[in-house]
Amino acid sequence: MDDVKDKYERQPYRRCGRSGLLLPAVSLGLWHNFGEGKSLDGQRAIFHKALDLGITHFDIADRYGPPFGAAEATFGRLLPRSMRDEVVVTTKGSNPMWDGPYGKGNSRKHLLATLDRSLTRLGLDFVDIFYLHRDDAETPLEEQVATLDHLVRTGRTLYVGVSNFSPERTAEAARLLRELGTPLLIHQPSYSLLNRKIEHGLLGVLEQEGVGCVVYSPLAQGLLTDRYLDGIPADSRAAEGRFLTPDRVTPEVLAFVRALSELAASRGQTVAQLSLAWALRDPRVTSVLVGASSPEQLEANVAAVDRLDFSDDELAAIDRAAKEAGIEA
Repeated sequence: MDDVKDKYERQPYRRCGRSGLLLPAVSLGLWHNFGEGKSLDGQRAIFHKALDLGITHFDIADRYGPPFGAAEATFGRLLPRSMRDEVVVTTKGSNPMWDGPYGKGNSRKHLLATLDRSLTRLGLDFVDIFYLHRDDAETPLEEQVATLDHLVRTGRTLYVGVSNFSPERTAEAARLLRELGTPLLIHQPSYSLLNRKIEHGLLGVLEQEGVGCVVYSPLAQGLLTDRYLDGIPADSRAAEGRFLTPDRVTPEVLAFVRALSELAASRGQTVAQLSLAWALRDPRVTSVLVGASSPEQLEANVAAVDRLDFSDDELAAIDRAAKEAGIEA
């Protein structure tokens, strides 16, 4: 790894809401590339490159793989225990993990069990952040947040967050947690130039409640890159129908990406770098999560932090290109 001082100067660190926790502007998500069937040496190379680039925040979930749990197990093999205090490790629970009535959802029964299983796979005594991966309409919100409070008080996690919650349910969860004495640290929503829904309510709630925001899919599963400008590659996610289907690669989206490509070139960036920088333009966004299939791809994505400024004209040009392409702003 590079010099320790240099790696912490590679990118800015942003405060997570009104907490004392700092997260890197670009964080590494282990959704796609840390399951079985991938080379452990390749995964180790990505992990070490992340550390060299000042990435201290690693985002995982119990279901990440494949198979379920594989990403946690892989990360448990990669993380030296001597580095535990230098990184932020997160995981999530909510989604189905095993058969039967207790293998899914946000009941106290399931959440305690799934986090304990996650800790075993990770080889850790605690995680830094535990998220409710999604809301559970069948479990009272009071039970959900009381369980989060319990997980903090029993030392299984330092902080708690939610993901994919509506603005209204986020505000209510924040209120209930505040009454219990365990603040809601962070929300993890989807956000990109192709999905700006959180601008219409959620970001305002997070600002008011003092909650941080780390966004996933800031590159819209690869659509906000140059990968699809000349068609759908045979080895791409869209071709495989893996979290991205061919019907999403529309002429309107491609027209928008081509317009972004011209603007990015004028800024000395790739489309991906511009898209990441754009998501980070809002101070309410603490960090963006990126995946990586190689150290080189990760390094290119982190280079987005070299140009985070946007002029009013550039922002207007992006919105105009979106409107002309029929993309909702």
